[in-house]
Amino acid sequence: MTRPENAKLDRGVDRAITGIAGAARDGYKWLCEQAPAVFESTLREDDTLLARLATVLPRLLVDEELRLVNRDRELTLVRLDRPGSVFETLHEIEERDIASAEIFHSEGNVPGADRAMEVHRYDFALEAAKRPPAEPIPAAVRRAFDVAAEVAYPGARPAELNEALRTLWEENARYLRLAPPAQVARMAWTLLQCQANAGFFLDLIEPPPGSDQAPTVLFAVASPPPRGYLMQVIEAMNSLDVGVRRALALSCDAAGQRYFVASFTAGHRQGRPFTRDSELFQSVRRQIFATQILSVEGPVYREFVLPRLMPADEAGLVSALIGFCHTQCAHNQTDRYTLEDVVRAFLSHPEMALRLVKLFKTRFAPELPDREARWDAQLAELEHEIAGHNTGHRRLDEFRRSLFQVALTFVKRTLKTNFFVDEKNALAFRLDPAFLEDLGEAFTADLPRARPFRVTFFCGRYGLGYHVGFADIARGGWRTIFTRDRDDYVTVANRVFRENFVLAHTQHLKNKDIYEGGSKLVAVIQVPAARRSPAGQNELLYKVQRGFFNAFLDIFVTVGGCAKDPRVVDYYREDEPIELGPDENMHDVMIEEVARISVRRGYILGGGVMSSKRVGINHKEYGVTSTGVVAFAEIAMRERGVEIRRDRFSVKFTGGPNGDVAGNAMRIMLERCPGMAVKLIVDGTAALFDPAGLDREALHRVVLRADAEGFDPERLSPGGVLLYRGQRRTDGLRQLHRRIEMTHAGLREQWVTLDEFHQEFDTLPFRVPADLFIPAGGRPETIDGSNWQQYLGADGRPSAPVIVEGANSFITPEARVKLQDAGAVLLRDASANKCGVISSSYEIIGNLLFSEREFLAHKADYVRDVLEILEKRAVDEASLIMRRHAEAGGKRRFTEISEALSLEINQHKAELFRYFEARPDIHLRAPYRQVLLAHLPRLVRESPTYKLRVKQLPGKYRSAILAAELATTMVYRAALEPDFGAALHDYAERMFA
Repeated sequence: MTRPENAKLDRGVDRAITGIAGAARDGYKWLCEQAPAVFESTLREDDTLLARLATVLPRLLVDEELRLVNRDRELTLVRLDRPGSVFETLHEIEERDIASAEIFHSEGNVPGADRAMEVHRYDFALEAAKRPPAEPIPAAVRRAFDVAAEVAYPGARPAELNEALRTLWEENARYLRLAPPAQVARMAWTLLQCQANAGFFLDLIEPPPGSDQAPTVLFAVASPPPRGYLMQVIEAMNSLDVGVRRALALSCDAAGQRYFVASFTAGHRQGRPFTRDSELFQSVRRQIFATQILSVEGPVYREFVLPRLMPADEAGLVSALIGFCHTQCAHNQTDRYTLEDVVRAFLSHPEMALRLVKLFKTRFAPELPDREARWDAQLAELEHEIAGHNTGHRRLDEFRRSLFQVALTFVKRTLKTNFFVDEKNALAFRLDPAFLEDLGEAFTADLPRARPFRVTFFCGRYGLGYHVGFADIARGGWRTIFTRDRDDYVTVANRVFRENFVLAHTQHLKNKDIYEGGSKLVAVIQVPAARRSPAGQNELLYKVQRGFFNAFLDIFVTVGGCAKDPRVVDYYREDEPIELGPDENMHDVMIEEVARISVRRGYILGGGVMSSKRVGINHKEYGVTSTGVVAFAEIAMRERGVEIRRDRFSVKFTGGPNGDVAGNAMRIMLERCPGMAVKLIVDGTAALFDPAGLDREALHRVVLRADAEGFDPERLSPGGVLLYRGQRRTDGLRQLHRRIEMTHAGLREQWVTLDEFHQEFDTLPFRVPADLFIPAGGRPETIDGSNWQQYLGADGRPSAPVIVEGANSFITPEARVKLQDAGAVLLRDASANKCGVISSSYEIIGNLLFSEREFLAHKADYVRDVLEILEKRAVDEASLIMRRHAEAGGKRRFTEISEALSLEINQHKAELFRYFEARPDIHLRAPYRQVLLAHLPRLVRESPTYKLRVKQLPGKYRSAILAAELATTMVYRAALEPDFGAALHDYAERMFA
């Protein structure tokens, strides 16, 4: 339909167009005069966009915000400026992943308005694989950059600055091509500073004296959150009434890490001094760094920070209190202390949260005057308030009163913390383990009766964790658990402390052969949806691990026994030698990095804090843990009349062919056991079952190279099944898993429902029959008091009569008893997989006795000797367990004997350690010198040069080595007479002649 003739309308539209054109010209003139930042930005190369901006200025008087460009990858908008408007805009788009941002204001007010113009331009992130290749850096840009960098940063290395420029250019060519060279140099330098300072950098550039320019805040951080982070940083400044007048924020990738690099021109709205040494800048620094701890998606940020009930750093502490209360209460009372109810308790009583924060700050604020008097008064007041907490809802009040009491215990029993260290990615709290006695049986009845020497709690943006140690000198692995959604996270968080406690206690029993006591670090991470690609998940893993370890060092790096950082108030005041090692999700790259960070920051153990390094003995490369597992399996199977190096037998595994323990156990047994048939492998990727035994050649191809899902299904026998955990599809609302079965007619593919998947996947380890079961991977307490019967066949006998626990705490103590009473030979984790930690102990000894060059030169011989020691230690214990079982007529359970051996050796070790600590002068005399040498690898014992170096070992280490060697000898070989002191010299002389 055509428009009817309307001359009056045509004239009106023509006049309007002419008016708009005139207003646009006036608007452009105003931009040139009042908004010079427009012509220093990327807008200056877009004629159409500039024309549109000039045209819409009058509409700001009505609409207040207008979107000039609004596409999937780009957003440009203009609005009237007012306090908080930058944050409001970012809040509107917080769900979008900002790759780069440009924000600036006009110098004068918009014509007809009493406020300035504010322009935002955003590019949104693409996946790395979808990013177009960057154009080469133009020679003119590089020359201008070199000149600007040389003027501004004469001490910086040109090659490093140019590499930083190249890194930024890859994703931000448009910005850097158009930005002033001095600003480009500043962004490159900021990136370099971030990389050199553990992924953090914050500084303030003050304007020249007498200038009316505003100062510039430079900020960069590694692995920033993918959503809402720029908004959170702006809010941190906004909360202190610091307004941002201009901002440039860029993202880039370097060495597998994402970086956020930003420059903010900002000032205090009320004119407070904003200089590098000002109180305001220190507050800005603290709140910006606190953004690393607290998620914008969490209820604490939404309910406490945004309404300005408390600043971000205090809200991070409240988040830690919630995490501690939940994990301490839920493991024994899961249904009562749900995470949602714990969170609601704190959100419903912000005044209680504020009082707990205030008390905590009184205890730990550096250089606080009258600390003791303030503490006593505030503590008494808060104890009274918690005891009398009453809102008229009796059951709810009882519940919340118990939570607040746990939080108060946390404050009272924390001995040191990095809360007042600004540049951190996680919070760390070293606790007096007496807090467990304060909590009482209601919360601790499900834990082993032994009490730890130390407990350290960690909390960060993506999760939390604990380190639990049972001795002053302690060692044990670092395990990190990924969770995919809130339900998964809550399930793991409910039990993370108990899991950690049990693992550390088991480790303490396991460490009987070495001088260190047992410990464990377990962290749980909730992986956001945006980080679930393999690369994204690894980047998040490394960020959390770096954050937790630097928080660990914040409180454990000491000088003269006291925390080195003056911002850490230390109530413990002793050196704490804690050794870590690889466990689940501790990759080689982080093993090496942890050691380097420890050396750089001056921890008492230096690189010895972490085992399995290049200058060390990598567990997976050498199969050290599996060496012991296989030795125990060989002796246990011999008790059943099977010689595994000669006879035919079948075995099932949990833990994948590419895993450390399971993979190396398969490798060793494929080499030694020609009659072995592997019937089942279950790992995190798939369940792999073959009733005839997996094809050995096909299995060889994946061992230590791929997970179970990598097995070729064409090599299955009829009846064989490959059930994939990760290969999924959806059918409407149903999630389906891929299942492949070999039939006599060939492979058949099915897609089974989630229920059908779990019905098969979860029960296969229980019901598949085999002669031997080696659980060498999987979650702790997979077999427990509620499901152990599923492991029995219709005849009431175990589906595999011999069980050798390669994985820690795979079977609960209750289930171990039931399975042994049903006829199983069961050798528990503290015995069967002890060789990993023994190897780590010898790695640290090697680090103490050799230089790096010497260690690497003799590594093959040293590792050979350690493997011999591992075999001996495993055979010694396994043989003694079988002997004592036989001596008891089969009436003592294998696991009871194992625990008794550990307790017996550890008691001897403790007594002997005290004895030698009191007599350091006898360490290097006969016969004790022979005892020391007997503990060491043959390379050291038999070398005229290296055996002299035992005198270089720290005295405490010599005492511990003597204690360990003599204690194990007393139990494995021959007991010592009752008169300990008088007989020890003769005993050592006789046994180590």
